[in-house]
Amino acid sequence: MESHTQSVSDAIQSSDYAGLSVIFTSQWQSLGQGEQRTLASHFIKTAIASPSFFPDAFRSPQIMSVITTTLNHLPPTVDGAADNVLRQKIFDFKVNEEEDYSTAARILSGSRMEENEGSVYYMPPVDRCDIFVKVAECYLGEDLTVEAEGAVTKAGTIIESTGISIISNAEEDGGTKDERTVTLMLRYKSVYARVLDANRKFLQAATKYHDLSTAYLHTDAIDADDLMSMLGKAVTCAILSPNSAQRQRVLGLVYKDERLSQLDVIPEFQSHSAVLTKMYLNRIVQKRELEQFESSLADHQKAIMADGLTIVERGVLEHNMVAVSHLYTSIYFTQLGELLGVVDAVKAEKVAAKMISDGSLSGSIDEVEGVLRFHPAKAKEESALLHWDETITSFCMQLNKVTDAVRAN
Repeated sequence: MESHTQSVSDAIQSSDYAGLSVIFTSQWQSLGQGEQRTLASHFIKTAIASPSFFPDAFRSPQIMSVITTTLNHLPPTVDGAADNVLRQKIFDFKVNEEEDYSTAARILSGSRMEENEGSVYYMPPVDRCDIFVKVAECYLGEDLTVEAEGAVTKAGTIIESTGISIISNAEEDGGTKDERTVTLMLRYKSVYARVLDANRKFLQAATKYHDLSTAYLHTDAIDADDLMSMLGKAVTCAILSPNSAQRQRVLGLVYKDERLSQLDVIPEFQSHSAVLTKMYLNRIVQKRELEQFESSLADHQKAIMADGLTIVERGVLEHNMVAVSHLYTSIYFTQLGELLGVVDAVKAEKVAAKMISDGSLSGSIDEVEGVLRFHPAKAKEESALLHWDETITSFCMQLNKVTDAVRAN
């Protein structure tokens, strides 16, 4: 065994990639499990301690294969948590040099993290959370939304169970704000909103984006342009959300934001304020406005659904259906299709039937006459309930803002 460890040390010192590959392939199979773990641990500790082996060795497919083998055959502990140090070095190299985000995320997510302060693998909650946020950010960079959601969920669990928040670290810095924790919480909230957006949970994403755009409004944590971008994304997701009372509340929340009109000077969001205003005020969105808005969307926001409509077409169609109900007591589907401008009479009837069945539209369908009849009395009752819901939601949002402001100071 001593001969193997010495061979590994010599090969690392001389950057003999081929020699290391032989040791961890053909010679590797002749070793017992205990010897494999000892040799794997020795390789990692020696490689990390070498001032010249990394990062050049990361460019060698042979060494990356050796690293994979050693990381999969480690003893319960490695001195100095050297395997975690190696994973961090690989992560940095993959992100900064190769832009291979999925591999970087997979490597870093394998880090050993324990809550026991006596363990060599102990990590404070902030460090554990930071790792999962980094992993989620990388997976999102490769559009791997399922994996990103898994990582951000783990980060959220750590935050909830340990009470990480934007707080003052009085013990360490005399009560000044812990900037690292502030940045971490910002990154977590941002990546969480992006995950919701990528998974087409637009209503939740809109709320998170808007929270981000307001919670840091009077701090230096986020650049002013980035805050406006968050607001623009909140508008996008609110518009894309399925028609519901909750959606109307979120539309109202964003509509009442005094910065909304400022989006008009940002090319990416030029049409957003006009579309959102019409939606909140129950006005019909024209086809031209829809096309301009749709041209600014990301690919996942342009997906075609089972009914043959894109997400935004369905959202605007459902909104326009409700808007029409405020103008007419009844309307022929042929006329409705022309008025909506994005669907024919058959599709208009299908959408109306679905909205009536799920309670988002008050009305009835006369299939013989091809007429949609609206029920304004019931709509009025729903409007009163909606106003009450908006009042409660506004109070909760203001309370959240006050809480975040207290924590930030």
